[in-house]
Amino acid sequence: MTIENMLAARVAAAVKECYGAQVSEKEVQLQETRKEFDGDWTVVVFPFTRHSRKSPEATAAELGDYLQRHIPEIQEYNVIKGFLNLTIAPAYWIGVLNDIAATPRYGRARQPSGKRFMVEYSSPNTNKPLHLGHIRNNFLGWSVSEILRANGHDVIMVNLVNDRGIHICKSMIAWKHFANGATPESAGKKGDHFVGDYYVRFDRAYKEQVEELTKAGLSADDARERAPILLEAREMLRKWEAGDPETVALWRRMNDWVLDGFEETYRLMGVSFDKVYFESETYKKGRDLILKGLADGALYRKESGSVWADLTSDGLDHKLLLRDDGTSVYMTQDIGTAHDRFSEFDVDEEIYVVGNEQNYHFQVLALVCRKLGFEWADKIKHLSHGMVELPEGRMKSREGTVVDADDLIAEVIETARATSRELGKLDGYSEEEAEEVYRKVALGALKYFILKIDPKKTITFNPKESIDFNGNTGPFIQYTYARVRSVERKAQEAGIEIRPADPLSPLTTKEQNLVKLIARLPAVVAEAGANYSPALLANYAYELAKEFNQFYHDYPILKEENPAARATRLLLASQCAVAIRAAAAMLGMEMPERM
Repeated sequence: MTIENMLAARVAAAVKECYGAQVSEKEVQLQETRKEFDGDWTVVVFPFTRHSRKSPEATAAELGDYLQRHIPEIQEYNVIKGFLNLTIAPAYWIGVLNDIAATPRYGRARQPSGKRFMVEYSSPNTNKPLHLGHIRNNFLGWSVSEILRANGHDVIMVNLVNDRGIHICKSMIAWKHFANGATPESAGKKGDHFVGDYYVRFDRAYKEQVEELTKAGLSADDARERAPILLEAREMLRKWEAGDPETVALWRRMNDWVLDGFEETYRLMGVSFDKVYFESETYKKGRDLILKGLADGALYRKESGSVWADLTSDGLDHKLLLRDDGTSVYMTQDIGTAHDRFSEFDVDEEIYVVGNEQNYHFQVLALVCRKLGFEWADKIKHLSHGMVELPEGRMKSREGTVVDADDLIAEVIETARATSRELGKLDGYSEEEAEEVYRKVALGALKYFILKIDPKKTITFNPKESIDFNGNTGPFIQYTYARVRSVERKAQEAGIEIRPADPLSPLTTKEQNLVKLIARLPAVVAEAGANYSPALLANYAYELAKEFNQFYHDYPILKEENPAARATRLLLASQCAVAIRAAAAMLGMEMPERM
């Protein structure tokens, strides 16, 4: 039983004993005492004055007196107006510290919840490399999955590769026009970067053709629609869906180039998936379901041949599901993919980690699936996250104004390397060992920078600011962990064993605050899981690291002469590292043993 639950139960019992009134534990308002007041927990007594028929101050004093007499853990109390501040005895916090130290996998649920979640993230297009926006999406999706697992849920991590559509055909057409048979190997480039170059090349050629058509007298709208290279891409899409062998062969070849590049980037980022779906394998299922919905009267067809859903009764508009020529749209494959997933896995919720520019899309997806009669439509959850922008504005893949994931990670690793060498922290390490630390520090810096911000907020990403190794950063948290590990190594060398703390050992205020912070981890994990917010864990890890460093600065650990106090401080430091590592692991951050 947590201290909060115990206090709530005892306060309810005190109200019954003192005033003969039955109140539930849920009616007891408990909160951590504000820093400017003495105490650990505060009880709001205003709701109980109707039972006591006394002033808030008198009611608080009577309840405080009762609680102090009946709860050994309460050392003293004070009253501030209608608030009862309770101070918990140090022996209780030492007991908490010892219990935490004896808990395997501290911070994670001890029993399975019985719930299953599916989390989709990444969802790249096979016409360009992963970029900064994908970095946020991948880090967020992976971290949310780990946090859900820490809460005892079964989690299936999936990726949907968007490997078909007009955007893929644009890269293919540009390669046919401009590559002269070049390959990633002959060009000396990763496959995803190689294909991405042709996506940019298509856009350049398209704009040139639109400009020529406009000069020839066409309106801007007509020129954009009638540009020959765009018409070629549309015809290629039609051929692909018809199964034209030459088109499909080129599509497979270029997709394989990109997928090989993706795998390399995923390994570098430290993210993975339990299953990968491909749009090319699910869009036909979606098309069949839409045609069945049309036959059942749930959808309608326009005279031009396109198929639509009427969502006006739900406050939205009409949504296109199949084009005039019968080709699919994004919604088509998403319906097919969702159907396949819910048929294969019995999940309580399917979470789509996708940017907020797709809010409308996922609102429509759930409505259309409900209209088609699927009960699981209500299990669709869109984890909408803010975009990542540069100081000069939004990134545009087709114009090549993006920050590639590979380039950014390489830059962060180089910064970590230069900073570490300058500080001389890794003297004595082999080159291989040092490179591993550089990688951990760099990825830790990047992941923390991305995940410490609430998912709903847009990030303005300045590469120079992100690679800051001071203050509220990933490297600061990693350094704190490494500092504790250094203390533990020195203790081992001196023959000092980490052991349970003596219940009679006194605790300073700073030490008690550290125990309280460590004890908060399970609640933070639960809150982060309920809100799908790694930011809560990131901020917790920083707060704990900052509090430990203040403690470390003010109090000796191994040089403490009192053996009981030294044992308590050593155990406290060790459990700070355990909690920091547990929180950071759910963010995907690795902890170097030395920095």
